[in-house]
Amino acid sequence: MSLRPIPIMAFVVALTCSTAWPQEDRSQAGGTDRSWRQEFDLASCMLETTGRNRFFVLEPGYQLVLEGRDTDGDKVSNVRVQLTVLDEIRQAAGVATRVVEEREWKDGELYEVSRNYFALCGQTGDVFYFGEDVDYYENGRVVKHDGTWLAGTGGNRAGLAMPGTPRVGMRYYQEVAPGVAMDRAEIVSLNETCQTPAGTFPNCMKVGEDNPLKPNEPTEYKYYAPDVGLLQDEELRLTRYGFIGRR
Repeated sequence: MSLRPIPIMAFVVALTCSTAWPQEDRSQAGGTDRSWRQEFDLASCMLETTGRNRFFVLEPGYQLVLEGRDTDGDKVSNVRVQLTVLDEIRQAAGVATRVVEEREWKDGELYEVSRNYFALCGQTGDVFYFGEDVDYYENGRVVKHDGTWLAGTGGNRAGLAMPGTPRVGMRYYQEVAPGVAMDRAEIVSLNETCQTPAGTFPNCMKVGEDNPLKPNEPTEYKYYAPDVGLLQDEELRLTRYGFIGRR
């Protein structure tokens, strides 16, 4: 599948939304235990750098593009985010991980570039997140690296990016970097139908995300489609997806 450009008028379409998880911990997924899981049995996994589960594609050349508007106080910016699975490996905590590059532009100017490190558990399909290197830009120059962390350093550990068998009520940390990055997620729904400029997608997953390091910030919601991945991140919506160069 090649990347499919979407006409600009498609932006008027609103988005409408009608692990390794041991057996003894399944009560967390069912909602009887509301604690946030941050320990994962990675030692029992055959960790791989290429593969996919229902909602996460970790295959070199795969790319998602999301576009929309971002409001920060009184300032409104046009934002474009491009996620690309690179043909590149990075070692983290003694594990070979796949590099996924995220590039973000605001009003046409490069704002952020992050290199994110993932590995997939061959037995369960869980995708684990091992850290990221972050560059923020102003006027074409790198000005800071806020949010950078790496599993295996400074007490940091891998988090769960995407369960292989998601269940409503699952609550888990995506990042475990105390004092730096502690994003966590809760699966809210698995039966959403979503419309985006890239198309209409049934059986989507809705995930609420927050960060205990920023307790005053509201929960943000993301939507994922089977065999596609991220469809919406707040006001950003999927405009094209597929493998680079594949026709």
